[in-house]
Amino acid sequence: MFPDDLRYTSKHEWLRVGSGSTARVGITDYAAESLGDVVYVSLPQVGEEVALDDACAEVESTKSVSDVFSPASGVITSVNELLGSTPEIVNTDPYGDGWLFELELADPSEIEDLLDADEYSEQVSG
Repeated sequence: MFPDDLRYTSKHEWLRVGSGSTARVGITDYAAESLGDVVYVSLPQVGEEVALDDACAEVESTKSVSDVFSPASGVITSVNELLGSTPEIVNTDPYGDGWLFELELADPSEIEDLLDADEYSEQVSG
């Protein structure tokens, strides 16, 4: 149900480590489905430093506005500009084109504390 190549937070963010110490971050399909139709995404600024668990983005849906928390510490290196004109991609492709931002990891060992796919699946089903 949840991609095995990702790590997850208990707050429904995912993180995919790319090349080197860069990671891509988004919200899970569980979170996107719970939010309903996403109508706006507020993204962090490129160059912004974030700490583990910092609220650094917002996803607004027809139901509510939810904070997105950074699953690791680091510096924002890229944001998904596509979401400015098509925020609904967060609903239709949360693990692909619906990613939110990329992060240069300050401490890659923080990822070891995140949930794997099985642990996250247990959390949301339990």
